[in-house]
Amino acid sequence: MALSHMHIRTYENTSPPQSEKQKSIQYGKLAVIPVLQSEDSVFGAEVSGVDWDNPVPAETVAQLIALQDKYGVLIFRETGLDNDRHIAFSRQLGGKLEVNPFYYGRENDRLGEPLLFDVGKQDSSYHQQRSKYSILLSHGNPVKGGSWTHFADTRRAYADLPETKKKELEDLIVEHDLWHSRKLASPIVYGNPLPHELAAKPPAYHRLVQTAPDGRRTLYLAAHAKLILGRSFEESQRLIWELIDHCTQPKYVFSMEWLSGGDMVWWDNRQSMHRANPYTDTMTVRDVRRSTIIDDGPLACGVPIEERITAE
Repeated sequence: MALSHMHIRTYENTSPPQSEKQKSIQYGKLAVIPVLQSEDSVFGAEVSGVDWDNPVPAETVAQLIALQDKYGVLIFRETGLDNDRHIAFSRQLGGKLEVNPFYYGRENDRLGEPLLFDVGKQDSSYHQQRSKYSILLSHGNPVKGGSWTHFADTRRAYADLPETKKKELEDLIVEHDLWHSRKLASPIVYGNPLPHELAAKPPAYHRLVQTAPDGRRTLYLAAHAKLILGRSFEESQRLIWELIDHCTQPKYVFSMEWLSGGDMVWWDNRQSMHRANPYTDTMTVRDVRRSTIIDDGPLACGVPIEERITAE
């Protein structure tokens, strides 16, 4: 299919909103417009009122983290941040940032910045110490031709599962493998990783059902999810994609449109899933850069080897 004919998919709920139904809620100096709302849940919000020209005060950071725990995805428009201030704000959200491994050499990376990734790579569930937050910042001129990133609420998706399914999932452990997802994306290039590549990035193991920062249960899923311990590969993939399909129903998903340089989105990998629309030849060039804050919570390092052996 020619790039110009690729479908740019968006969902009914969008950021910015397509209607005036979403009203601003004031949290001190911060104004919040929720994106996806149901009777008992909210997901995603546009936030304004942060002074990005100066270091963000600690009390504002605490407010933003509380909003992040509630909404799962926070969107900021026209922040004006550069690489250094992007990194500085990321450091305020956690003690350790993911370091770019520069697989093809730092000299061949367009940015060459160890704490930023060029364009948005998927979340890092394939690390044994997983990521907590990801922050994606747009640079350059406004994107024309439609550029969107989609977010799914894995908390609400879990809540809607039948009780019998919840019981089935409760104790499952999932193997997350970078090489599995790379093979899905490009089987010719990544179909047969070399032994030293496999050794450099072995699989990681995380519980499928976890507790989100707001106390609700959530599903921890990604395209890296390869195997459920104790089940065959075929059985595992059938259940994993059944759950991914469930989580990505339109009622759980909203679309964020990239409108201008300085637009920024900050999401919690522990309670959401995300993906970008494909690039088409009707779009202008996208320049987005990602920082990732490593998780320091009780389940950050996944499942210890003793529990894995038992599950297998």
